[in-house]
Amino acid sequence: MKRYRILNLEPENYSAEALAILQLLGRVDGGPLTRLELLARLHEYEILIVRLAHQVDREIIDRAERLKAIVTATTGLDNIDVACAEAKNIKVLSLRGETAFLRGIPATAEHTWALLLALVRRIPSAFQSVLVGEWERDRFKGHDLAGKTLGILGLGRIGEMVARFGQAFNMRVIAYDPYRRDWLPGVERAHDMKTLLRQSQLLSVHVPLNEETTNLLGASELAQLPPGALLVNTARGQVIEEAALLAALEQGHLAGAALDVLGDERAAGPNRSPLVQYAFTHDNLLITPHIAGATFESMAATEIFMAHKLRTYLESLRD
Repeated sequence: MKRYRILNLEPENYSAEALAILQLLGRVDGGPLTRLELLARLHEYEILIVRLAHQVDREIIDRAERLKAIVTATTGLDNIDVACAEAKNIKVLSLRGETAFLRGIPATAEHTWALLLALVRRIPSAFQSVLVGEWERDRFKGHDLAGKTLGILGLGRIGEMVARFGQAFNMRVIAYDPYRRDWLPGVERAHDMKTLLRQSQLLSVHVPLNEETTNLLGASELAQLPPGALLVNTARGQVIEEAALLAALEQGHLAGAALDVLGDERAAGPNRSPLVQYAFTHDNLLITPHIAGATFESMAATEIFMAHKLRTYLESLRD
């Protein structure tokens, strides 16, 4: 079999088993690289392995003179110009559509629930209070989940796991997903998004990012949530209009939100999302740096799966 030049842009904590598979395919070089370094070196490689640190756009792809495949152990592809890659006969290999395999990957659903619990029970601010020498039990009184209504926007693989967690906490669970034919026992089916929003005391967002879902939740949609509702988003930042979310928090219509994603996660300094600035002075907004899928176990499993998928693809090129 032909030996390939492979560039792994984010090799930190990369699965040793996955790396061993890649080394059977060819020489593996590791990053991290800056964008300028990547632009300067990409012409040397036939395989590019990415996570989320780089925007693989037209400028990057145009430098990829020898590239045959871009490999990402993710389902979201908004950081890759897929159309440009395909126009240049570069195969984009991802986890999208690998439903059977992904049903065994719980990391994002578990992080969703961690965010929800942290928000409802005010855990981060209570912990910070203890660190400065305080012990104020009544100040950090939270809420029960049992008996509350959990709304799931998008009842796919992750939404289904989150729905089951809600059932385990004795919550009423309602979901909206116009593309799902079968349905989860014990989960009420909302026939439109408005019905879901109006009943969701806690709303968890689990839709893919595409033209249909970009800015899916704007000011009018957030206003349909019950006063005092909570929102959790571990999908993609662009699904929610951030200015509308900020306004809903500032005006008190939403009691809180927990986000693992932002619209522009690479922005720094004064260009960072106003939501980050709001979180500096308010304890009803939690933000984590897109770590929902980042567990050692889940990442290793997906990296190994993608290494095998790459090997299968490269073997098909010989046929």
